[in-house]
This record gives sequence, C-alpha cells and structure tokens, in this order.
Amino acid sequence: MQVDILNIQGGKTGRTIELPDEIFGATPNDHVIYLAAKQYMAAARQGTHKVKTRAEVQGASRKLHKQKGTGGSRKGNIRNPLYKGGGTIFGPKPHSYDFKLNRKVKDLAKIGALAYKAKENAIVVIEDFNLDTPKTKEFLGIMEVLNVSNKKALFVIPEYNEGLYLSSRNIPNAATALLSDVNTYEILNADVLVLTEGAAKIFNEEEAEVA
Repeated sequence: MQVDILNIQGGKTGRTIELPDEIFGATPNDHVIYLAAKQYMAAARQGTHKVKTRAEVQGASRKLHKQKGTGGSRKGNIRNPLYKGGGTIFGPKPHSYDFKLNRKVKDLAKIGALAYKAKENAIVVIEDFNLDTPKTKEFLGIMEVLNVSNKKALFVIPEYNEGLYLSSRNIPNAATALLSDVNTYEILNADVLVLTEGAAKIFNEEEAEVA
C-alpha cells in the first residue's frame, strides 16, 4: 500500500512510503477484533460496586420472636434481607472485569483494525515533527491543514514526545499514542489514523525481521 508523505503544512513532500500489505491489506477477523475491544473496555471498568450483606448492616442480632407457637413465619434478626434496611442477598462485590487474551489474538485484532482503516482510506502519513514546548494552538493548526480537525484523530508516534502529548491532551477529538502501546480499541475509535513517518517505517522494519 503506497501512501504519500505529507508535511505539517498539509502539502506533499514528494516522497511516499510503502505500508506492508501483510498488515494493511490483511483480511480482518471481526471476532478477534470484538474480543480485543471487549477486553480493553472490560479492563477499564473500576469494578468498585458494593452492597452490604446481613453481616454488615446495622441492627440488633437478637431473634425477633420465638421459633414456634406464634402462627407466623420463622424469623431471624432485623438484619434479615427480607426486611427493609436488611442486608442484600447475592449483591455485587468488588471485582475485576478484566480477562486474559492471548498475545497472538491481540496482534491479529490490531492487524484487522489497521486493515479496516486502510480500506476506509483513513490513514494519513506525515513527516516527523516535534514540539519542544506544549502548543495546543499549533497542534490544532496542523490538524486543520491535514483536514482532520473535525474528526477523531489518533496521532501515532514512534517514541514518547512530551511536547506532542501535552499539545494534544486538551483537544477533545485528538489523541497521541506510542506505536508500541496503541491498541485495537483506540484504532477503531479514531476516525482517522495519523502516522508519523518514523512510526510508519517501523511497520516495514518489523515485516523485514519476520521475513
């Protein structure tokens, strides 16, 4: 897949880069993509929900009346779940919703997500750039010339750059992620994927190593 490399003014640099068909031309597996997105969202849940059992609510522990001879049903104490203010039966307890997903499944899902973006022509490659200090206005200007200011844009960079990260942090529809950390959900959630030239080259290097 041949893609033009743009500069930060939105114009063509006259250079192109080949994105490997083994990744961007692959046939997506919808099921593993679903599993990877589900696992990401499940891991993000706090799971702090909690209710009190009859052992934890306040109330006397004495038996309300004798077991037999009253003509009524048998009752324990006032903390009985059947009474108002009593404990809750089988209520939620704090737990993690995360579940294990094999590395090969995650990699296959990420490849499928990238392939979908390639099919939608939602991948832009720009030359490497750097912001020494956080400049949100300048970052917005780059988004505008790339025609992605009105879309959810995910900028993928090869290594951490504090200036880029802080510049995009306050923009609601923009995010910056390391290529090594980007996941299937982030790719799918973005309308357009903006790869820096350095990040795009890593795909070819990884394919060369595998070959």
